[in-house]
Amino acid sequence: MKKSHAQLCPEGLPYIGVFAFATLVFALLEWGFLAFCGLVVTVLAVNFFRDPERVPPYDPDVAVAPADGKVIRVGQAEDPITREPRTVICIFMNVFDVHVNRAPAPGSVTRIEYIPGTFFNASLDKASQDNERCMLRLEDGERSWTVVQIAGLVARRIVTWADKGDALTRGQRFGMIKFGSRVDVYLPHDYEPCIAEGERTVAGQTPLARPRR
Repeated sequence: MKKSHAQLCPEGLPYIGVFAFATLVFALLEWGFLAFCGLVVTVLAVNFFRDPERVPPYDPDVAVAPADGKVIRVGQAEDPITREPRTVICIFMNVFDVHVNRAPAPGSVTRIEYIPGTFFNASLDKASQDNERCMLRLEDGERSWTVVQIAGLVARRIVTWADKGDALTRGQRFGMIKFGSRVDVYLPHDYEPCIAEGERTVAGQTPLARPRR
């Protein structure tokens, strides 16, 4: 695992540094409007790359949301790795959401596959088939999860900190997507959603699914 804890993602520091430096230069040159614009962009960059701590639910059997955002789909779809029908939950992240992604449940990373593609709006159904994406498979005994990071209309960089063979805990950071995107989670057959379309999620904290009763 390549990621260590920080309140800001290291990947964002170059952006923040460049914007802050430009703002300082504009201010020293007394270019007020450009300095103001630079300050706004710097604040937005800091907001985008923030990485707050999260506390998972007490119940260890409850899976958690892998991303901050809005649930745009709960339904049936073909798992892109196993090719079997599964329940999928899709979460859309806008540019104001935290973009750090977290493991929905504990498990070992048994497969990571990056697929180049297009950059349609991530809220569209075809984004799961056509857009740039990275698929991650988590296995815990006989139970498996498929988590797919999908780049969006603006996003141009998927970052995955996890490596094949890593053992992730529930809610552990495993990657991020820059500038607007989506994360799909394909549930094991013995799990069912406990969230509905239109609801907001907090990565690593909002209950996403629980064992079927």
